[in-house]
Amino acid sequence: MNALTAWLEKYILPIATKMGSQKHLVALRDAFIGTMPATMAGSIAVMINAIIRDLPAQFIEGYDGASIPVIREIIAVNGFVWNGTIAIAGLVFAFSWGYNLAKAYNVNNLAGGIVSLAALIQGISFGPSETADLGMKVPANIATAITDSGIGATVTPGGELSVGLWGWLNLNHLNGNAFFTAMIIGAVSVIIFAKLMQKNITIKLPESVPPAVSNAFAAIIPATAALYIIAIFNFAFGEMTGMLFIDWVQETIAKPLMGFSQGLGAVLVIQLAIQIFWFFGIHGTNVMAPVLEGIFGQAQLINIDVFQKGYDGLTGTKAVLAAIEDGKAYMWVRGSFDAYSMFGGSGGTITLILAILIFSKRADYLTMGKLALGPGIFNINEPIMFGLPIVLNAIMFIPFIVAPVVATAIGYLATSWGLVAPVSQAVTWVVPPVLLSFLATGADWRAPLVTIVCMLVTFAIWAPFVIAANKMDPSLEENN
Repeated sequence: MNALTAWLEKYILPIATKMGSQKHLVALRDAFIGTMPATMAGSIAVMINAIIRDLPAQFIEGYDGASIPVIREIIAVNGFVWNGTIAIAGLVFAFSWGYNLAKAYNVNNLAGGIVSLAALIQGISFGPSETADLGMKVPANIATAITDSGIGATVTPGGELSVGLWGWLNLNHLNGNAFFTAMIIGAVSVIIFAKLMQKNITIKLPESVPPAVSNAFAAIIPATAALYIIAIFNFAFGEMTGMLFIDWVQETIAKPLMGFSQGLGAVLVIQLAIQIFWFFGIHGTNVMAPVLEGIFGQAQLINIDVFQKGYDGLTGTKAVLAAIEDGKAYMWVRGSFDAYSMFGGSGGTITLILAILIFSKRADYLTMGKLALGPGIFNINEPIMFGLPIVLNAIMFIPFIVAPVVATAIGYLATSWGLVAPVSQAVTWVVPPVLLSFLATGADWRAPLVTIVCMLVTFAIWAPFVIAANKMDPSLEENN
């Protein structure tokens, strides 16, 4: 065990430390965290609608919440909240990403957020443009009426329809689908902006000018240069490929990555990496945030979106399941880790605390177990992580690595086999275990049962090591 720990310290710890302090990764992590006020508000709206609109329909035949006074109005209000949050999550992230990246470069934060947001917006679709043969002769007066209507469509008497609408922003370019493009375009534009700012290629005003005005003017040249460079790229890319860069990224980068993330092996590797980082005292979920939030988080936003809007005439969980079958939604998302392996915090440490309270004879372990139980119920495990400690504690290494990986495998298989609904809601991580999985799956009563199974299995993994730790207590040895 000591040899393994020494090997990990020599080869893994330096890598983990560098990743945890790399400014671009830190900025990306903080960008995802920065979107939480909007994404959680939207998730709460969708969750409320799931409870009052979708859940009763599973048990009451003919139930239609949209036709019941008060409930109908609540559903409508939640729809407005969704419009301004989950529906435009990509825009929210783009600003947060630019803001935090500019902060990492010690330049104007607000201008960085604006540059990133503007760079994303300039490359999205502003309306469809298609030409098709209707296969029929259109009366001249009808063709003229359509052509002269000003709606952006023309029809010839021969039946050829041309649609060239403009000013209609494509929501599929503004929601979670925009994350990968926002990461790429936002990084390039803000780094260009930051480099120019650092080289003082700016408009300089007298010191007597208020700072707010001076900062705004200083950002004009760097921001203009960055946005023109992105605009030239968007134009050239469109001319060469005939498609928007955001569509190309979604088809060639985002979908393959997210598809790969749905394999059991990939999910377990991510969980394993989180645990290894944590063992050395490095916040594993933060280090892995670019993957957890950038890939699995985007998948979760798509599930929430499908749950709210519906799919193929279906609503709620049924819509999500149908979309998964068609590759339009995802079986395993960010919240799936919280539901089935992170009860009590990373490593599923609430079951360690219970094992300590039941089996430990060590005064230090029992004291820490009692202190950590309250926070652990709300998935806060720093007290047990650093107080026991688990960090760099050789006796705890194996269960800390194995237990959450096994729990993740159980949750994954239960979801993929259809024993439990996929996670389709974003639930704040401090919600106690069991209740969290119930809410996260759109109120599927089977989800808490799967969580309990995961907890029992991890408890069985932790218990032998807690008992073994008794033999390592000098005070117990003296009493014997």
